[in-house]
Amino acid sequence: MTYDVTIVGGGIVGLATAYRLLEQRPGLKLVLLEKEPGLARHQTGNNSGVLHAGLYYKPGSQKAQCAVQGLQQMVAFCREHGIAHEQCGKIVVATEERELPKLEDLWTRGNANGLQGLRKLTPEQIKEIEPHAAGIAAIHVPQEGIVDYPAVCEKLGELIKQKGGQIRFGERVEKIVSFPDNWIVATNNLHSFETQYVVTCGGLHADRLVGASGQKPTAKIVPFRGEYYVIKKERQHLVRNLIYPVPDPKFPFLGVHFTRLIHGGIEAGPNAVLAFAREGYKWTDVNLRDLAESLTFPGLWRFLAKYPSICGYEVRRSLSRAEFCRSLQKLVPEIQSSDLEPGGAGVRAQAMTWQGNLVEDFHFEQGRGILHVVNAPSPAATASLAIGSRIAEKVLTQLI
Repeated sequence: MTYDVTIVGGGIVGLATAYRLLEQRPGLKLVLLEKEPGLARHQTGNNSGVLHAGLYYKPGSQKAQCAVQGLQQMVAFCREHGIAHEQCGKIVVATEERELPKLEDLWTRGNANGLQGLRKLTPEQIKEIEPHAAGIAAIHVPQEGIVDYPAVCEKLGELIKQKGGQIRFGERVEKIVSFPDNWIVATNNLHSFETQYVVTCGGLHADRLVGASGQKPTAKIVPFRGEYYVIKKERQHLVRNLIYPVPDPKFPFLGVHFTRLIHGGIEAGPNAVLAFAREGYKWTDVNLRDLAESLTFPGLWRFLAKYPSICGYEVRRSLSRAEFCRSLQKLVPEIQSSDLEPGGAGVRAQAMTWQGNLVEDFHFEQGRGILHVVNAPSPAATASLAIGSRIAEKVLTQLI
């Protein structure tokens, strides 16, 4: 069968793109290829399930625009389909005087991005929202919340099939070949899919899919693992909802924080350490090809040279529960190492340039009949339906 569109990747961005394409053009012949036996097995299924409102992102950036639009769309989608979610709100807490200018910058960004109901909090007001949190000032973001992203993905998959789309599991794409009028997408199963248009949403393998299509990627995916602890049940009263620190503006990571999970429990984390495999969820997960690519990438060494102390600290904190706990105690002083139990981990597909700079915004590379999603880390899950709409518009303008 010849397809109009082939989508590579069954995470939330690939699924949202397929859904929006079929919504905007009913009857489209579409197939989604996923190498795993199910949906949302990596970034989408291993994050903390937060709905991001758009507080952190540079006004006018794709992240800012898509997060604000995407939050509204995601909440509406969850309401329509009965998916567990809650806009419980969060606080971003400054614990030291030197963080106050950065907190003020977040206030400016949040208002510029159109967030609703933002409030500046005094120490006393912090206690009203989170009685066990400590801080000298904070911002309350009432639109933020929590959601079951794997359930969102299962519903998207169901709707894609209802609209006539196909989803094929166990299909790892190895080559994407251009012909004058179409593309051939070849997989590890010796299957070939002839298609007018290709959209790759490969997450942790995004740059490799660019290479598989004969193009040179403009950035390299460097995998950063984020590790979590969970709070013991008898100590979960220390956190009501979401408590975040003021992030370092040099990095797209938000710092270790507390998150109430949609199906119960409190998670603490994540940190950010180099993973030895693109799908490496533990220190012992090593993929020699992935590790060699990271260690021979000049951009990584330039990045490490720029920020040696921070990178060293992240490794130390990963290996020491006591050090991890000290970070958490800045936000909730009563938390103790004995309150923490090992939780899960996720791996962030972070695009990095050859100069050693982290690509902060969403990044797409488009050619005739093909579009690659190269960088779509957080808040891509929240923003996925808005990202999918943007991609669908680009695709449909080129389709006959």
